[in-house]
Amino acid sequence: MTAQQFAGLLAGARAEGWATVVLDLTGVTGKQALMDRFARALDLPDWFGRNWDALADCLGDLPANGSGRLLIVTGWQTYAEARPEEWAIAREILDEAAGPELCPVLALGGSH
Repeated sequence: MTAQQFAGLLAGARAEGWATVVLDLTGVTGKQALMDRFARALDLPDWFGRNWDALADCLGDLPANGSGRLLIVTGWQTYAEARPEEWAIAREILDEAAGPELCPVLALGGSH
């Protein structure tokens, strides 16, 4: 996606009333820290068990916020290099959660 396409995506999300959420994974190299960042960024419920199944359940059942959420994932490259198998699972969960309530986007330029 080019910068222009991304700007268009942001503008479209705002026009539709979508909330923009940044999930900054800068410095994350382990699963527990990844789960903590998801929990904070998306304000996941206290019962979130910080495992793959719980993450999939929470992302698939996000409370309605009126329109939806554009989830911009930044700084993910270090985690992907450190834990490629886990990152593949995380990406699969994000892919499966994508829909009318959630649009996950991986930022290629880092977290700045």
